[in-house]
Amino acid sequence: MQVLHVMESVLQVLSVPSLREHEASGHEANAPGHYCSSETGGTMSEEVSVVPGWLTPDPLWVSSGGGSMDNITAGTSPPAAVLPPQPPPDVLVNPWDIVLCTSGTLIACENALVVLVIWQNPALRAPMFLLIGSLALADLLAGVGLVLHFAFAYLLRSDSAQLLTVGLVVASFSASVFSLLAITIDRYLSLYYALTYNSERTAAFTYAMLVLLWGVSLCLGVLPVTGVNCLSQEATCSVVWPLTKNNVAVLSVSFLLLFGLMLQLYVQICKIVMRHAHQIALQHHFLAATPHYVTTRKGVSTLAIILGTFAACWMPFTVYSLVADYTYPPLYTYATLVPATYNSVINPVIYAFRNQEIQKALWMVCCGCVPASVAQRARTPSDV
Repeated sequence: MQVLHVMESVLQVLSVPSLREHEASGHEANAPGHYCSSETGGTMSEEVSVVPGWLTPDPLWVSSGGGSMDNITAGTSPPAAVLPPQPPPDVLVNPWDIVLCTSGTLIACENALVVLVIWQNPALRAPMFLLIGSLALADLLAGVGLVLHFAFAYLLRSDSAQLLTVGLVVASFSASVFSLLAITIDRYLSLYYALTYNSERTAAFTYAMLVLLWGVSLCLGVLPVTGVNCLSQEATCSVVWPLTKNNVAVLSVSFLLLFGLMLQLYVQICKIVMRHAHQIALQHHFLAATPHYVTTRKGVSTLAIILGTFAACWMPFTVYSLVADYTYPPLYTYATLVPATYNSVINPVIYAFRNQEIQKALWMVCCGCVPASVAQRARTPSDV
Protein backbone atom coordinates (compact mmCIF):
# COMPACT_ATOMS: atom_id res chain seq x y z
CA MET A 1 0.00 0.00 0.00
CA GLN A 2 2.80 2.40 0.84
CA VAL A 3 4.38 1.71 -2.54
CA LEU A 4 1.09 2.62 -4.27
CA HIS A 5 0.82 5.91 -2.31
CA VAL A 6 4.39 6.81 -3.29
CA MET A 7 3.74 6.15 -7.00
CA GLU A 8 0.54 8.27 -6.95
CA SER A 9 2.45 11.17 -5.38
CA VAL A 10 5.17 10.98 -8.03
CA LEU A 11 2.57 10.99 -10.82
CA GLN A 12 0.84 14.07 -9.35
CA VAL A 13 4.11 15.95 -9.15
CA LEU A 14 4.98 15.12 -12.76
CA SER A 15 1.53 16.09 -14.10
CA VAL A 16 1.41 19.58 -12.54
CA PRO A 17 4.11 21.26 -14.74
CA SER A 18 2.60 19.90 -17.95
CA LEU A 19 -0.81 21.14 -16.87
CA ARG A 20 0.63 24.53 -16.06
CA GLU A 21 2.36 24.68 -19.41
CA HIS A 22 -0.88 23.77 -21.19
CA GLU A 23 -2.78 26.50 -19.30
CA ALA A 24 -0.05 29.05 -19.99
CA SER A 25 -0.01 28.26 -23.68
CA GLY A 26 -3.79 28.46 -23.78
CA HIS A 27 -3.80 31.87 -22.08
CA GLU A 28 -1.07 33.08 -24.42
CA ALA A 29 -2.94 31.94 -27.52
CA ASN A 30 -6.21 33.50 -26.33
CA ALA A 31 -4.64 36.71 -25.03
CA PRO A 32 -6.39 39.82 -26.40
CA GLY A 33 -4.52 41.50 -29.22
CA HIS A 34 -2.19 38.51 -29.72
CA TYR A 35 -3.42 37.78 -33.23
CA CYS A 36 -2.24 40.78 -35.25
CA SER A 37 -3.06 41.64 -38.80
CA SER A 38 -1.01 43.99 -40.90
CA GLU A 39 -4.16 44.91 -42.78
CA THR A 40 -5.33 46.94 -39.81
CA GLY A 41 -1.88 48.13 -38.78
CA GLY A 42 -2.27 46.73 -35.19
CA THR A 43 -4.67 44.57 -33.22
CA MET A 44 -7.99 43.45 -34.54
CA SER A 45 -9.80 45.68 -32.07
CA GLU A 46 -8.16 48.79 -33.52
CA GLU A 47 -9.71 50.93 -36.27
CA VAL A 48 -8.47 50.94 -39.83
CA SER A 49 -5.93 53.70 -40.48
CA VAL A 50 -6.90 56.17 -43.18
CA VAL A 51 -4.42 56.74 -46.00
CA PRO A 52 -5.36 60.06 -47.66
CA GLY A 53 -5.00 60.01 -51.42
CA TRP A 54 -2.86 63.18 -51.63
CA LEU A 55 -0.58 62.53 -48.64
CA THR A 56 2.32 60.21 -47.91
CA PRO A 57 0.93 56.73 -47.09
CA ASP A 58 1.66 54.90 -43.87
CA PRO A 59 4.98 53.03 -44.22
CA LEU A 60 3.56 50.12 -42.21
CA TRP A 61 0.91 49.61 -44.91
CA VAL A 62 3.47 49.72 -47.70
CA SER A 63 5.93 47.38 -45.99
CA SER A 64 3.24 44.86 -45.13
CA GLY A 65 2.08 44.58 -48.73
CA GLY A 66 -1.38 45.96 -48.14
CA GLY A 67 -2.67 43.39 -45.68
CA SER A 68 -0.47 40.30 -46.07
CA MET A 69 -0.34 37.65 -43.33
CA ASP A 70 3.44 37.17 -43.36
CA ASN A 71 4.05 38.81 -39.99
CA ILE A 72 2.11 36.13 -38.09
CA THR A 73 4.50 33.59 -36.61
CA ALA A 74 3.74 29.92 -36.67
CA GLY A 75 4.21 29.54 -32.90
CA THR A 76 1.59 32.07 -31.91
CA SER A 77 -1.08 31.73 -34.60
CA PRO A 78 -4.26 30.13 -33.22
CA PRO A 79 -6.07 27.38 -35.07
CA ALA A 80 -8.86 28.24 -37.47
CA ALA A 81 -11.46 26.77 -35.13
CA VAL A 82 -10.57 29.25 -32.38
CA LEU A 83 -10.64 32.43 -34.53
CA PRO A 84 -13.02 32.24 -37.52
CA PRO A 85 -12.32 34.38 -40.60
CA GLN A 86 -13.21 38.04 -39.99
CA PRO A 87 -15.09 40.15 -42.56
CA PRO A 88 -13.07 42.93 -44.26
CA PRO A 89 -13.14 46.18 -42.28
CA ASP A 90 -14.97 49.24 -43.56
CA VAL A 91 -12.81 51.68 -45.53
CA LEU A 92 -12.75 55.11 -43.90
CA VAL A 93 -12.80 58.08 -46.30
CA ASN A 94 -11.09 61.38 -45.60
CA PRO A 95 -13.70 64.20 -45.72
CA TRP A 96 -11.21 66.47 -47.51
CA ASP A 97 -10.89 63.94 -50.30
CA ILE A 98 -14.68 63.98 -50.63
CA VAL A 99 -14.52 67.77 -51.01
CA LEU A 100 -11.88 67.45 -53.73
CA CYS A 101 -13.92 64.79 -55.53
CA THR A 102 -17.02 66.99 -55.37
CA SER A 103 -15.06 69.94 -56.72
CA GLY A 104 -13.73 67.75 -59.53
CA THR A 105 -17.25 66.68 -60.48
CA LEU A 106 -18.47 70.29 -60.59
CA ILE A 107 -15.41 71.37 -62.58
CA ALA A 108 -15.87 68.57 -65.12
CA CYS A 109 -19.57 69.23 -65.69
CA GLU A 110 -19.19 73.00 -65.94
CA ASN A 111 -16.29 72.99 -68.37
CA ALA A 112 -17.70 70.12 -70.44
CA LEU A 113 -20.59 72.42 -71.34
CA VAL A 114 -18.18 75.11 -72.55
CA VAL A 115 -16.14 72.63 -74.59
CA LEU A 116 -19.31 71.22 -76.15
CA VAL A 117 -20.63 74.65 -77.13
CA ILE A 118 -17.35 75.77 -78.71
CA TRP A 119 -16.88 72.43 -80.50
CA GLN A 120 -20.37 72.35 -82.05
CA ASN A 121 -20.55 76.01 -83.08
CA PRO A 122 -18.50 76.71 -86.26
CA ALA A 123 -18.75 80.47 -85.64
CA LEU A 124 -16.60 80.15 -82.52
CA ARG A 125 -13.30 79.58 -84.30
CA ALA A 126 -11.60 82.90 -83.67
CA PRO A 127 -8.28 82.85 -81.75
CA MET A 128 -10.00 84.13 -78.61
CA PHE A 129 -12.48 81.24 -78.60
CA LEU A 130 -9.74 78.68 -79.28
CA LEU A 131 -7.90 79.87 -76.18
CA ILE A 132 -11.10 79.81 -74.11
CA GLY A 133 -11.71 76.28 -75.38
CA SER A 134 -8.17 75.31 -74.38
CA LEU A 135 -8.79 76.66 -70.88
CA ALA A 136 -12.09 74.79 -70.59
CA LEU A 137 -10.52 71.54 -71.86
CA ALA A 138 -7.67 71.82 -69.34
CA ASP A 139 -10.08 72.43 -66.46
CA LEU A 140 -12.28 69.57 -67.68
CA LEU A 141 -9.33 67.15 -67.57
CA ALA A 142 -8.36 68.49 -64.15
CA GLY A 143 -11.84 67.73 -62.81
CA VAL A 144 -11.76 64.24 -64.29
CA GLY A 145 -8.32 63.71 -62.77
CA LEU A 146 -9.55 64.67 -59.29
CA VAL A 147 -12.46 62.22 -59.54
CA LEU A 148 -10.28 59.39 -60.85
CA HIS A 149 -7.65 59.97 -58.17
CA PHE A 150 -10.32 59.66 -55.48
CA ALA A 151 -11.61 56.43 -57.00
CA PHE A 152 -8.16 54.87 -57.42
CA ALA A 153 -6.97 55.94 -53.96
CA TYR A 154 -9.87 54.27 -52.13
CA LEU A 155 -10.87 51.45 -54.47
CA LEU A 156 -7.79 50.14 -56.25
CA ARG A 157 -5.12 51.27 -53.74
CA SER A 158 -2.55 51.04 -56.51
CA ASP A 159 0.56 53.21 -56.65
CA SER A 160 0.72 52.96 -60.44
CA ALA A 161 -2.87 54.14 -60.87
CA GLN A 162 -2.33 57.03 -58.48
CA LEU A 163 0.81 58.05 -60.37
CA LEU A 164 -1.21 58.24 -63.58
CA THR A 165 -3.96 60.33 -62.00
CA VAL A 166 -1.48 62.67 -60.30
CA GLY A 167 0.29 63.13 -63.63
CA LEU A 168 -3.06 63.92 -65.27
CA VAL A 169 -3.90 66.49 -62.58
CA VAL A 170 -0.47 68.15 -62.81
CA ALA A 171 -0.64 68.36 -66.62
CA SER A 172 -4.23 69.67 -66.58
CA PHE A 173 -3.72 72.39 -64.00
CA SER A 174 -0.47 73.43 -65.72
CA ALA A 175 -2.34 73.72 -69.03
CA SER A 176 -5.05 75.72 -67.27
CA VAL A 177 -2.55 78.26 -65.91
CA PHE A 178 -0.72 78.45 -69.26
CA SER A 179 -4.06 78.97 -71.03
CA LEU A 180 -4.82 81.90 -68.71
CA LEU A 181 -1.48 83.43 -69.68
CA ALA A 182 -2.23 82.84 -73.37
CA ILE A 183 -5.62 84.55 -73.01
CA THR A 184 -3.92 87.51 -71.35
CA ILE A 185 -1.40 87.76 -74.20
CA ASP A 186 -4.21 87.56 -76.76
CA ARG A 187 -6.12 90.37 -75.05
CA TYR A 188 -3.03 92.54 -74.98
CA LEU A 189 -2.34 91.94 -78.68
CA SER A 190 -5.96 92.66 -79.62
CA LEU A 191 -5.63 96.12 -78.07
CA TYR A 192 -2.04 96.95 -78.98
CA TYR A 193 -2.38 95.75 -82.60
CA ALA A 194 -6.05 96.55 -83.03
CA LEU A 195 -5.83 97.18 -86.80
CA THR A 196 -3.92 94.00 -87.71
CA TYR A 197 -5.26 91.67 -85.02
CA ASN A 198 -7.77 89.83 -87.24
CA SER A 199 -5.20 88.39 -89.63
CA GLU A 200 -3.72 85.04 -90.50
CA ARG A 201 -0.58 85.94 -88.56
CA THR A 202 -2.62 86.17 -85.36
CA ALA A 203 -4.19 82.76 -85.99
CA ALA A 204 -0.79 81.18 -86.59
CA PHE A 205 0.56 82.73 -83.41
CA THR A 206 -2.44 81.37 -81.48
CA TYR A 207 -1.88 77.83 -82.78
CA ALA A 208 1.80 78.10 -81.85
CA MET A 209 0.88 79.14 -78.30
CA LEU A 210 -1.55 76.24 -78.00
CA VAL A 211 1.02 73.67 -79.16
CA LEU A 212 3.67 75.11 -76.84
CA LEU A 213 1.51 75.31 -73.72
CA TRP A 214 0.10 71.80 -74.11
CA GLY A 215 3.54 70.36 -74.91
CA VAL A 216 5.08 71.86 -71.77
CA SER A 217 2.09 70.76 -69.67
CA LEU A 218 2.33 67.17 -70.90
CA CYS A 219 6.04 67.10 -70.08
CA LEU A 220 5.32 68.28 -66.54
CA GLY A 221 2.60 65.66 -66.13
CA VAL A 222 4.76 62.81 -67.41
CA LEU A 223 7.54 63.46 -64.88
CA PRO A 224 5.89 61.64 -61.92
CA VAL A 225 5.08 58.62 -64.11
CA THR A 226 8.60 58.33 -65.54
CA GLY A 227 10.29 58.11 -62.13
CA VAL A 228 10.43 61.66 -60.76
CA ASN A 229 8.51 60.71 -57.61
CA CYS A 230 9.17 59.88 -53.97
CA LEU A 231 7.95 56.28 -53.91
CA SER A 232 11.43 54.94 -53.17
CA GLN A 233 12.65 57.82 -50.96
CA GLU A 234 10.04 59.15 -48.58
CA ALA A 235 12.36 61.88 -47.32
CA THR A 236 12.11 63.64 -50.71
CA CYS A 237 8.29 63.84 -50.69
CA SER A 238 6.50 67.16 -50.91
CA VAL A 239 3.14 68.17 -49.50
CA VAL A 240 1.48 66.39 -52.45
CA TRP A 241 2.25 62.68 -52.65
CA PRO A 242 4.01 61.27 -54.66
CA LEU A 243 5.56 64.47 -56.09
CA THR A 244 9.06 65.29 -54.94
CA LYS A 245 10.00 68.49 -53.20
CA ASN A 246 12.07 69.64 -56.19
CA ASN A 247 9.24 68.91 -58.63
CA VAL A 248 6.75 70.98 -56.63
CA ALA A 249 9.33 73.76 -56.22
CA VAL A 250 9.75 73.99 -60.01
CA LEU A 251 5.97 74.17 -60.47
CA SER A 252 5.61 76.83 -57.78
CA VAL A 253 8.42 79.03 -59.09
CA SER A 254 7.00 78.71 -62.62
CA PHE A 255 3.61 79.83 -61.34
CA LEU A 256 5.11 82.89 -59.65
CA LEU A 257 6.89 83.85 -62.87
CA LEU A 258 3.70 83.41 -64.91
CA PHE A 259 1.73 85.44 -62.38
CA GLY A 260 4.28 88.27 -62.60
CA LEU A 261 4.05 88.24 -66.40
CA MET A 262 0.24 88.27 -66.30
CA LEU A 263 0.32 91.17 -63.84
CA GLN A 264 2.58 93.17 -66.15
CA LEU A 265 0.38 92.48 -69.17
CA TYR A 266 -2.80 93.48 -67.35
CA VAL A 267 -1.16 96.73 -66.25
CA GLN A 268 -0.34 97.46 -69.89
CA ILE A 269 -3.92 96.57 -70.90
CA CYS A 270 -5.28 99.01 -68.33
CA LYS A 271 -3.01 101.77 -69.65
CA ILE A 272 -4.15 101.17 -73.23
CA VAL A 273 -7.84 101.12 -72.29
CA MET A 274 -7.58 104.26 -70.20
CA ARG A 275 -5.67 106.08 -72.94
CA HIS A 276 -8.30 105.19 -75.54
CA ALA A 277 -11.07 106.29 -73.19
CA HIS A 278 -9.30 109.58 -72.54
CA GLN A 279 -8.90 110.27 -76.28
CA ILE A 280 -12.58 109.55 -76.94
CA ALA A 281 -13.60 111.75 -74.03
CA LEU A 282 -11.49 114.67 -75.28
CA GLN A 283 -13.24 114.46 -78.61
CA HIS A 284 -16.57 114.94 -76.83
CA HIS A 285 -15.13 117.77 -74.66
CA PHE A 286 -16.08 116.14 -71.38
CA LEU A 287 -14.51 113.34 -69.42
CA ALA A 288 -16.32 112.09 -66.35
CA ALA A 289 -19.84 112.04 -67.72
CA THR A 290 -19.26 110.08 -70.90
CA PRO A 291 -20.73 106.55 -70.80
CA HIS A 292 -17.65 105.18 -72.54
CA TYR A 293 -15.46 106.39 -69.69
CA VAL A 294 -17.78 104.74 -67.16
CA THR A 295 -17.69 101.42 -68.97
CA THR A 296 -13.92 101.70 -69.28
CA ARG A 297 -13.63 102.02 -65.52
CA LYS A 298 -15.79 98.90 -65.25
CA GLY A 299 -13.40 97.12 -67.61
CA VAL A 300 -10.44 98.02 -65.43
CA SER A 301 -12.34 96.77 -62.39
CA THR A 302 -13.08 93.54 -64.24
CA LEU A 303 -9.37 93.03 -64.93
CA ALA A 304 -8.60 93.60 -61.26
CA ILE A 305 -11.23 91.01 -60.27
CA ILE A 306 -9.82 88.48 -62.76
CA LEU A 307 -6.26 88.87 -61.53
CA GLY A 308 -7.27 89.02 -57.87
CA THR A 309 -9.33 85.85 -58.14
CA PHE A 310 -6.48 84.01 -59.82
CA ALA A 311 -4.01 85.09 -57.13
CA ALA A 312 -6.39 84.32 -54.25
CA CYS A 313 -6.96 80.78 -55.51
CA TRP A 314 -3.41 79.74 -56.36
CA MET A 315 -1.08 81.89 -54.25
CA PRO A 316 -1.70 80.17 -50.85
CA PHE A 317 -0.90 76.70 -52.18
CA THR A 318 2.07 77.98 -54.18
CA VAL A 319 3.71 79.65 -51.19
CA TYR A 320 2.88 76.79 -48.83
CA SER A 321 4.32 74.14 -51.16
CA LEU A 322 7.59 76.06 -51.31
CA VAL A 323 8.13 76.16 -47.54
CA ALA A 324 6.50 72.89 -46.42
CA ASP A 325 7.14 69.19 -46.92
CA TYR A 326 5.43 65.89 -46.12
CA THR A 327 6.05 66.28 -42.36
CA TYR A 328 3.66 69.23 -42.10
CA PRO A 329 0.07 68.64 -40.89
CA PRO A 330 -2.23 67.37 -43.67
CA LEU A 331 -4.84 69.99 -42.77
CA TYR A 332 -2.65 72.76 -44.18
CA THR A 333 -2.21 70.93 -47.47
CA TYR A 334 -5.93 70.43 -47.99
CA ALA A 335 -6.76 73.97 -46.80
CA THR A 336 -4.56 75.43 -49.55
CA LEU A 337 -5.19 72.84 -52.27
CA VAL A 338 -8.99 73.05 -52.24
CA PRO A 339 -9.10 76.82 -53.04
CA ALA A 340 -6.69 76.21 -55.93
CA THR A 341 -9.22 73.84 -57.50
CA TYR A 342 -11.94 76.47 -57.15
CA ASN A 343 -10.13 78.56 -59.75
CA SER A 344 -11.22 76.00 -62.35
CA VAL A 345 -14.81 76.46 -61.17
CA ILE A 346 -14.60 80.23 -61.58
CA ASN A 347 -12.81 80.26 -64.94
CA PRO A 348 -15.89 79.41 -67.08
CA VAL A 349 -17.87 82.16 -65.37
CA ILE A 350 -15.18 84.79 -66.01
CA TYR A 351 -13.97 83.82 -69.48
CA ALA A 352 -16.83 81.91 -71.15
CA PHE A 353 -20.26 82.64 -69.73
CA ARG A 354 -19.71 86.43 -69.81
CA ASN A 355 -18.92 86.35 -73.54
CA GLN A 356 -21.81 87.46 -75.74
CA GLU A 357 -21.22 84.93 -78.52
CA ILE A 358 -20.91 82.03 -76.08
CA GLN A 359 -24.06 83.21 -74.30
CA LYS A 360 -25.96 83.07 -77.58
CA ALA A 361 -24.64 79.58 -78.30
CA LEU A 362 -25.61 78.41 -74.81
CA TRP A 363 -29.14 79.74 -75.22
CA MET A 364 -29.44 77.98 -78.56
CA VAL A 365 -28.24 74.70 -77.02
CA CYS A 366 -30.50 74.95 -73.96
CA CYS A 367 -33.76 76.30 -75.35
CA GLY A 368 -33.25 76.84 -79.09
CA CYS A 369 -33.70 80.62 -78.90
CA VAL A 370 -31.76 83.75 -77.99
CA PRO A 371 -33.34 86.37 -75.70
CA ALA A 372 -33.54 89.89 -77.09
CA SER A 373 -31.51 91.26 -74.20
CA VAL A 374 -28.59 89.00 -75.13
CA ALA A 375 -28.87 89.45 -78.89
CA GLN A 376 -28.94 93.26 -78.75
CA ARG A 377 -26.28 93.79 -76.08
CA ALA A 378 -23.32 95.67 -77.46
CA ARG A 379 -19.74 94.75 -76.58
CA THR A 380 -18.19 97.17 -74.06
CA PRO A 381 -14.72 97.62 -72.58
CA SER A 382 -15.92 95.79 -69.48
CA ASP A 383 -15.89 92.62 -71.55
CA VAL A 384 -12.11 92.58 -71.90
